[in-house]
Amino acid sequence: MNKTLTTIFALAVASVTALSQAQEVKGDVQAGEKKIAMCIGCHGIPGYQASFPEVHKVPMISGQGAKYIASALDAYKKGERKHPTMRGIADSLSEQDIADVAAYYEQHGKTGAELPAKPAREPSVQVAALLQKGACVSCHGDNFAKPIDPAYPKIAGQHADYLFVALKSYKADGKNVNVGRSNGVMAGVAKQFTNAELKSLAGYISSLDGDLHTVPQSRFR
Repeated sequence: MNKTLTTIFALAVASVTALSQAQEVKGDVQAGEKKIAMCIGCHGIPGYQASFPEVHKVPMISGQGAKYIASALDAYKKGERKHPTMRGIADSLSEQDIADVAAYYEQHGKTGAELPAKPAREPSVQVAALLQKGACVSCHGDNFAKPIDPAYPKIAGQHADYLFVALKSYKADGKNVNVGRSNGVMAGVAKQFTNAELKSLAGYISSLDGDLHTVPQSRFR
């Protein structure tokens, strides 16, 4: 009897492991390059601003981690992130498409240069207190550019106005169909701060050196 249960348990574990491996889709950079037509119209133009539901520069995604890009697109697809344009784009992508696009942007614009070991400038006393209160570095890593989990974003050097809008979106109550992000950890962090404090945090993080870039596409140069 015990031998039978052991065998059943081993088969169950093997099945779960196989399923997990099957579900992990590997991205292809070259394939991704052929699937970014919907991305470059916003993310391939330096300084391009979104106008709805709030005006802000679109985020820099060249050099961003592939697993984070994939998780973000998946969140838009599920409606966990509310943004009509991004939801429409994500809905049109298969799991393989998302993996390919994410793989492409992770290596896009990389220079191979090492990030500085310390922030480009020290935060003010007030901002330092806010960073400590939010424990931001505990997830986003050294210089906010080396996240402890590849599914977390690099945020150093990201546009300040985008960071501010993103942080505010975690505070949304979910009633607005165009605004809000569902993330228990980030919601808990963001709700500790006033919007003015979030803007201060965004401004400081934006001033740091990082991997993120907007690489102009040849057709827009």
